[in-house]
Amino acid sequence: MFDTAELGQSIPKAEFKKRELELRASLLKLQYQALEMARFPIIIDFAGVDGAGKGTTMNMLDKWMDPRWIRAIGYQRPSDEEKARPRFWRYWRDIPPKGRMGVYLSGRYSAPLLQRVYGEIDDAEFDDRLAEIIRFENTLADDGALILKFWMHLSRDAQKDRLESLSADPMLSYQVKDKDWQNHEHYDEFIAAAEKIITRTNRAAAPWTIVEGVDSYYRHIRVGETIRAELERHLAIHENSPAEAIPAPAEPHKPQAEHRLRPLTIFDNLDLSVRLTDIKYAKKKKKLQAKLGELGRKAHEQGQSTVLVFEGPDAAGKGGAIRRTVWSLDARAYRIYQFAAPTDIERAHHYLWRFWSKLPKAGNVSIFDRSWYGRVLVERTEGFATEDEWRRAFGEINDFESQIVDRGILLLKFWLHISNDEQLKRFEERAESPYKHWKLTDEDWRNREQWEHYEIAAHDMVQFTSTRAAPWILVEGDSKHYARLKILQTICDALEERVS
Repeated sequence: MFDTAELGQSIPKAEFKKRELELRASLLKLQYQALEMARFPIIIDFAGVDGAGKGTTMNMLDKWMDPRWIRAIGYQRPSDEEKARPRFWRYWRDIPPKGRMGVYLSGRYSAPLLQRVYGEIDDAEFDDRLAEIIRFENTLADDGALILKFWMHLSRDAQKDRLESLSADPMLSYQVKDKDWQNHEHYDEFIAAAEKIITRTNRAAAPWTIVEGVDSYYRHIRVGETIRAELERHLAIHENSPAEAIPAPAEPHKPQAEHRLRPLTIFDNLDLSVRLTDIKYAKKKKKLQAKLGELGRKAHEQGQSTVLVFEGPDAAGKGGAIRRTVWSLDARAYRIYQFAAPTDIERAHHYLWRFWSKLPKAGNVSIFDRSWYGRVLVERTEGFATEDEWRRAFGEINDFESQIVDRGILLLKFWLHISNDEQLKRFEERAESPYKHWKLTDEDWRNREQWEHYEIAAHDMVQFTSTRAAPWILVEGDSKHYARLKILQTICDALEERVS
């Protein structure tokens, strides 16, 4: 695979200067076009053997383009904060906004490459890590991201010469570390692992370009001209694709509304008539809240993180259930996040970006009052997401949640369901209440008219995202007392299995 990058390719200085002048002008123009269009982020990865010129090539991009809109990102060993989150938390956190560029050194490929070379993971685990990367890249590419990956290559002898040359230069010797020489001793293992990386992850949506790194002039021009060609192509695609623009509100999606008979949903199996007496509710609530307080303290001490998701129709009781849940928890150890329409900054990123950043640190609790499921509920029903977008979101959400669970975080998803009649009753009570009327809006009334469409969307949501790793917990919500106790009991039971 790498023989084609050991041919001794070079460019004379005079030719480099001529081509650089033209390349610099065109790259800058394309950069500003992408910035103005703001339809996709630009993600550039530099990987390769030590000494192949990754850092200097990244610096050259800063010279050729406007560095204000380029962020250079390099990763070291995960910090304690990063270890507490899923592996890809830090990569999601650093995704550039649409229109801007992120250039990565020692990115998502570095850790699995080094771990495989030094025997910390086996072939099976290596394959799993590469599959994880592919899913991440596909998720971004499906949302429009331009992803370019460069493997900067040197032969074994060329790498040795480069390291010796840098070590002998008093001004550059700091660039060579003992680890570089240690890696050189494992050159064959690096190349074998790199070949597998490129073979597995070289996709049309995130292609690899192998660049011979001996001659800096050739290396810089090769990278720059590749970026220019791909950026021109990507801009042309988006300029000719009006669907990429933020969609205007559309007619609600009506997957089965044309049917004469109302389709059955999973919620028809819920017994919404269940009730509790006030005395029984008060007694059991006090007991469960005390138990949750103790379990929450232990979870915090033992570093057990928790994510709680609350979804359901308007007025289903999500807020009240959340307040009873956090009543006995240490306020310093939990955060409640309520989500509505995304901000301009959030719209400039993939829809999952704003949720990744809210995952809890070790021992803490993140509570989501509405969540990433907005893509397959509100955005689907209101027409803010295309059918392709909300359909592929099922897989994206499952992957997101599997990463949460695989990190050891407790994930509980509650769907609080109420009947249409109960919702109407609560709406009318809110309208008459001096301290609740503000919660009732014209949009709530409008959404009631689409009850069946939302119910069908929620049915599909449960069908496609209730997995063994992250099942949905359906809560009968017509009785607020019953719903709150069921949620408290479920959280206590789940925590009891995690903490000692």
